[in-house]
Amino acid sequence: MIEIKNLTKKFGQVLVLDNISFSVAKGEILGFLGPNGAGKTTTMKIITSFWTPTSGQVLVGGLDADENSLATRKVIGYLPETVPLYEEMRVFEYLKFIAEIRGLNKQEIKDRIKQVILICGLKKVLRQPIEELSKGYRQRVGLAQAIMHEPDILILDEPTTGLDPNQIVEIRDLIKTIGREKTVIFSTHILSEVSATCDRVIIINNGKIVGQGVPAELIEKYGGLEQAFRELTK
Repeated sequence: MIEIKNLTKKFGQVLVLDNISFSVAKGEILGFLGPNGAGKTTTMKIITSFWTPTSGQVLVGGLDADENSLATRKVIGYLPETVPLYEEMRVFEYLKFIAEIRGLNKQEIKDRIKQVILICGLKKVLRQPIEELSKGYRQRVGLAQAIMHEPDILILDEPTTGLDPNQIVEIRDLIKTIGREKTVIFSTHILSEVSATCDRVIIINNGKIVGQGVPAELIEKYGGLEQAFRELTK
């Protein structure tokens, strides 16, 4: 579903991604784990065609994401670390706006809004202004906009950052529910999220992939995910 080939990104003379390669299968939830500044967000912005690579290639469903950005964006839902919300809008108004700019027709808008409200648990806050929402509900609205057009792929950048423990569990369960039918790349530096949510893990540090595998394998090899993370990113 997604294939990354020899991806490199420089900002001026600063090397942010250093020739990384990996793939993500259909229906897989991949944890993209690394310390702050490791290159996680840069990779996600290239996959979603917000940034272009210095060299290398991203294939989404066999299409080059750089050469076919409009086509690949249609099959990708993206939740950036800072959720792109319009504070003055009410939740329902915002969802309708997202559905419209995604090109859904009137009946599709009606049907799809009902679906994302149910999936993301937004019924109680539909008439509230976004600026009044808790961090947890803001993340739910962010996920709703990411899945509005029923994408095959979800790219989620640090979706649990800043949430309290109860909110983290709620968003984690929501991601697992959504991920049953989609390919998901889920970036985080919170180790507990990886074993609870992801089928496979890639650990990145200083722009390089330094480890990967099934969470249980890494736990067995290193004695725990925290130990694996410390060993591979030191």
